[in-house]
Amino acid sequence: MPPSSASSPVILALETATTCGSLALVTEDRCLAEFSLNTTTTHSRRLLSGIDWLLAQCELSWPQIGAIAVGLGPGSFTGLRIALSTAKGLCMATGKPLIGVGTLDGLAGQFPFSSLPICPVVDARKNEIYTALYRCNEQGMPEKTAGPMVIKPQRLQEFITTPTLLVGDGLPLYGQMLKELLGESALLAPTELCFARAASIGSAAWHLFRQGTFLDPATTVPIYVRASDAELQFGEKKGIRK
Repeated sequence: MPPSSASSPVILALETATTCGSLALVTEDRCLAEFSLNTTTTHSRRLLSGIDWLLAQCELSWPQIGAIAVGLGPGSFTGLRIALSTAKGLCMATGKPLIGVGTLDGLAGQFPFSSLPICPVVDARKNEIYTALYRCNEQGMPEKTAGPMVIKPQRLQEFITTPTLLVGDGLPLYGQMLKELLGESALLAPTELCFARAASIGSAAWHLFRQGTFLDPATTVPIYVRASDAELQFGEKKGIRK
C-alpha cells in the first residue's frame, strides 16, 4: 500500500533550529518519510526543493496535507526564521493551519516512555546552551518541569541531581565535560540520536492537531529565549542616551 493511500491527513513538519535541517511527512500513526541533512550551508537553499522532493517521493499532493508544523526553537536565530517564514508562507498560500512545537520539546519527544528525566542540550554559542528538563507522562508525552533557559553548561549541576538522559547537538561540544561534572547522573544519548528531527516535531504536532491548537501565521514568532545581538546593542545604545 503506497503512502499516498493513507486515510488520515498528513502533517508536513519543518525543523531548522540547528545545523541539521530536517523535513518529515507524518500521519497520526507513523512517519511516512523524513529527510535530514547536517550542513553549514544555509537551510533556505534546499528547504522548498526538499519539500517538493519529499511530497513527490510519497506521491502526495497539497490537498492531502492537513497542517504544517514547525520547530519554533530555541536555536539558531537565522535557522528559526528560515523555517518559520517558509511555514508561514506555505500556510498563507495553501490555507493550511500552522502548528508550532518547541525544538527542545521535539528532542525530548524522541524518547517516549523514558523512565528517566530528559534534558535537551542545544548549542547556543557563546559557551552557552539552550536547555530544559522533561518527564514523560503515562501517554509517553514529555512534560516540561523546568525551562526553557539559556545557561552555561556547567550550571546543569544545579538542576540535575539524579540519572538524567541528555540529548542534543551540544553534547559533541560539552558532553565529556558534563560527564565529568555530573558523574553517573549524566547519561548521554547516542550521537546519531542527538540532532533535532522533523519527525518528532510532526509527531508532537499531531496531538495539537487533534485539539485544534493552531497558531496565527501573521503573529507567530520563534522561541528565542535570549535577546539577539542586535537587540542587546540597541539596548546598550538606549542606555547611553539616557
